Amino acid sequence: MSFFYNSNKLFFFFILLFSSLISISSNSWLGCWIGLEINLLSFIPLISNSNNLLTSEASLKYFLTQSIASINFLFSILLNMFFMKHFEVNLFISIMINSSMLMKMGSTPFHFWFPNIIEGLSWFNNFILMTWQKITPMILLSYYMNYNFLIIISIMNIIVGAIGGLNQTSLRKLLAFSSINNLGWMLISISISENLWLFYFLMYSFLISGMCFLFYSLNMFFINQLFINNMNSMIKINLLINFLSLGGLPPFIGFFPKWIIINFLIENKFYFMTMIFIMMSLIMLFFYTRIIYFSFMFNYLKMKWFKIYIKNNYFIMINILSFISMGGIILSTFFFY
Repeated sequence: MSFFYNSNKLFFFFILLFSSLISISSNSWLGCWIGLEINLLSFIPLISNSNNLLTSEASLKYFLTQSIASINFLFSILLNMFFMKHFEVNLFISIMINSSMLMKMGSTPFHFWFPNIIEGLSWFNNFILMTWQKITPMILLSYYMNYNFLIIISIMNIIVGAIGGLNQTSLRKLLAFSSINNLGWMLISISISENLWLFYFLMYSFLISGMCFLFYSLNMFFINQLFINNMNSMIKINLLINFLSLGGLPPFIGFFPKWIIINFLIENKFYFMTMIFIMMSLIMLFFYTRIIYFSFMFNYLKMKWFKIYIKNNYFIMINILSFISMGGIILSTFFFY
C-alpha cells in the first residue's frame, strides 16, 4: 500500500473524509453542495495516475458525471427555494434531487459510468468508490425522499446488478455490478430506517473490504486468473467464504441485514417485491458460485504475475475477516432467538 507513504495522496484522502462530514453536518442545501464539490475535487487526485491511461480516462469520466449530478443538484435546490409552496413543483424537485444523488452513487438508470470507471482504478480506490463515496449522497437522499420513486429505482438496481454481472470476466466490473445490486438493498433499507441502512452499509463495507484486500494481495483483476494458478487452499477457502457472504447465503454474516429487510417487507405485505429481491440474490449467488467452483476445480501452473508469497500480516488479516464472516450464524442466533 504505497498510497500511505505518499503525503500528497494522504492529504487528499483526509480532505475526502472531511468533505463528507461537511455535507452530512451542514444545515443548508448549499453547504451540502459545497461538501460534495470538495469531495469530488479531492477524489480525482487520488485516482488519477499519469503513468496509466485507464486511470486518467476514469478520472475524467468521474469528473464529468459528478459535475453533471452537482449542477442538477444545485439547480434543484434553487428551484426548491423559489417554489417552496407549490406541491406539484415540489414533487418534481424531490425527484430531481433524488436523481442527482442517485447519479452520484452510480445507481440505475444512471449507472453506465460506474463499471467503466471501476475498471480503471486500483483495488484501494475501488474500495473507496464503492463504500465511502456512497455515504454522503445516501444521507442527503434521506433528507428529501420520494418513496415511490425510490422503490422503483431500488427494484431496477437489484435487477440490473444481477443481470449485468452475469457475463463479466473482470473481477472489478463484477464487484461494480454487485455494488449496484447492493445499492438497491441500501435504498430500501434507508426508506425503512436510517439505523437499518447504517447496519447494512457497515456490513457491506466490511465484506467488500475483505474482497478488495484479498484481490489486492493476490494481484488479481480477471476471473481467469483465479483458474490458472495453484493457489494455497486456505486462500481458496477465504475466497469461498467472502464471495458467499457477499452474495447473502444464510449461514454467513452477509445474509443477516438482508434477512431483516426481507422480514420488514413481508410484514408490510410487499410480497412481489420480496420475491424479486430473493430471485435476483439467487442470480448473484449463481455467478459467485461459478467463480468459486472453477477456482476450486482447475489447477494449472503458476504464472509470472501471480504473487506466490503473500506477506504474512496480509494473510492473517484476510483470515480474520473471513472468520468474522463465518460468525454470522452465531450473531443471528443471538438476535433472533
